[in-house]
This record gives sequence, C-alpha cells and structure tokens, in this order.
Amino acid sequence: MTGVHDAPSGGHDVAIVGAGAVGLLLACLLAQRGMDVVVLERRAEPARTSRAIGIHPPGLAALDAAGVGAAVRAEAIRIRSGVALSGGRLLARLRFDDRPILALPQHRTEALLRARLSTLAPGALREGSEVVAIAQSRDGVALSTRGAGGTTAVRARWAVGADGIRSPVRQLLGIPMEPHRGMGGYAMADAPDATGAAATALLHLEADGIVESFPMPGGLRRWVARLPAPEPGMTTEALQRILDERLVEPPRLPAEAPTSAFVARQRLAARFRLGRIVLVGDAAHEVSPIGGQGMSLGWLDAVALDRALAAAAAGDGDALAGYERARRPAAVRAMRRARWNMAMGAPVSARRLALRLALVRALAVEPGRSAVTAAFTMRGL
Repeated sequence: MTGVHDAPSGGHDVAIVGAGAVGLLLACLLAQRGMDVVVLERRAEPARTSRAIGIHPPGLAALDAAGVGAAVRAEAIRIRSGVALSGGRLLARLRFDDRPILALPQHRTEALLRARLSTLAPGALREGSEVVAIAQSRDGVALSTRGAGGTTAVRARWAVGADGIRSPVRQLLGIPMEPHRGMGGYAMADAPDATGAAATALLHLEADGIVESFPMPGGLRRWVARLPAPEPGMTTEALQRILDERLVEPPRLPAEAPTSAFVARQRLAARFRLGRIVLVGDAAHEVSPIGGQGMSLGWLDAVALDRALAAAAAGDGDALAGYERARRPAAVRAMRRARWNMAMGAPVSARRLALRLALVRALAVEPGRSAVTAAFTMRGL
C-alpha cells in the first residue's frame, strides 16, 4: 500500500530499499556526507549467483567516490581490448588502454561496498527486512518492514527504491514500466580460460548468433551465446553444443560449470520519482545486459541522486526533479546502445552476415573507431 499521512517525526535522512550494488554505493556516498542512512534488504544474506561483471570507467569513478575503487582494482581483471572475429578470422580490434573496462563478479563488488558501509555507518544495513508498505507526506516517508522479529516501522525524510527490476517499491507506488525495443534470449557459463587472451574481450560474429567471452579473475572466462529464441532453461551440455557449432576453437565447459539462460529486455519506469520517493538503477530502468553497462549506469544514477539529496537537504525544492530530468534521457541513450549491440549479435542469413561483417570492418577505422570505443566505455551517460 502507498498513500499520504501525517509527517513522520524523527527517523533517518534517507531509507534505501535494496542492498545490491547500486543501493550500497548510494548508501556509502550519503554516509560520507554525514547523512543518516538505513538500507533495508529483503534477503537475509548476500546473493552469490552469477550476475554482472563489467565495471566501466564511469562506474569505476563512482566506486572511487565511494571509497572502494582501490580495493576493486586490486581484485579485478583489466579488459584492455576488444576483438571481433568471424569463422576464426580477425575482423577488428578496439583498444581501451586509456579507459580500461574492469571485470569483477558482482558479489565481490557488493562485498567491498558492504564492508565500506559498515565502516562509515555501522548498523545501517538491515538484512532480512522486507518492505511491505510505504506512505509519504509533504516532509517524510514511512515504511513498514517485515522480518524475523515481526513488522517494524522505519521513518525517513526521503526513500529510495534500489530494489531491482521487479522493484516492490515501484509496484507499491503504482509506477508502470514502459517497454522499449530490444529483446533476445541468451545462455551463459563461466569456465577456465584457455584462450590465451587474458585481457581481451572476444566477440564471435556468426550467422547463428554472436558468442561473446570476457576474462574474469581467477583464470576464468564468461561465455555468452545468443539463442535463436528465448529458452526457459539451459544445460551445460546444450550450451557446449552451441559453442561447438559456432566456434572454430570452442572452449570446454566443465560439467559442473553453472549454466543459465536469460531473456534480455528493455523497459523504463514511467517516472523516476513520486514525491519524496525516488527510483535508481534497475528499479528505474531495465537495460539489456548485453554490453554489460547496466550496473555502471545504476552507479551513475546513484552519484546523481547523492548530489540531489544533498541539495534537497539544503533546501533545494527542485533537486529531485532535476535528478529525474537528467537520468531518464541517460537511460534512454543506454537502451539505444544496448539495442544496437543486440541487433549486431542476432542470428542472420549468410548475406546479411556478410553485410554485418563489412560494417564491423568499416567501424574499425576512424571516425567509426572512436565512436564505437566511446560507446563501449560509456562516454556520454
């Protein structure tokens, strides 16, 4: 339920719903300002499932601002180049020497952010606290949480929904998600890296669909294959067959390699703000993970919202509206880039594949190379 009631007295400056990468980073930024922040997380313990790994230059700058950039660099792999191939033949190479993309499993990045928040604001993270109701007045927000100890009321001047694609906060507010173009099915698995290309992302452009791979810490590499159609499940054996069919030198996936299938789609919240409640990250925009920019995009939201909340606390009544005006267009731009990435990897006929490969070769020289490099490193978002 959501509604308007008398202003909550006391409480926190900001209540953040969701202790994922975006919610934790925002909490660190606000705590560094001296703001009283509480983070409400439904899960009783951190997730360790295979999720995002890409940390782009703007995302790394956000991590630096939160005080964890050095720790992330110490654990991450630097991706310094991207190579496009077809049939085992080199088509193009892009270098990211001046703006490398880092790869680190999301659960490790979140662990570093969680440790940082514990130092800045001990006790701010409340795990096992599910938000079941939210209400607001002109000068405050009241949230009802359910956990092992029963129902608890949390009061704050502002609240933030950083609770993911399915965002209960967004649903409680009745904010719909608007579909945008770009959809496809994919399968992925992490396996030991035997490519000899430890600092390089490999993009295999094949008629049956793209196969992408990215280096990871621990001598691993993530393999992602476009599927002809979305599939509800995927086995390691089935993904191995796909890789065998498409690649000249396919990897050998261990039988125990965790394998998953997912549908990449794009949606945008009809609004990013309702009164004193604001949406960030996946709660505000579902951007295709192809290209790996969703997590860094959410961190850019958090950096912008940190500044907006500080301005609002100082009396700027337009600050939160300004956040929405800036971040909605950025999300739309990210969706356009992701849609292009998905289109370039979709299954095609032999004739269309030849045209696609010619375009890739053309984009490997100036001025196309600079534009593609800027897109991959998230300039302009």
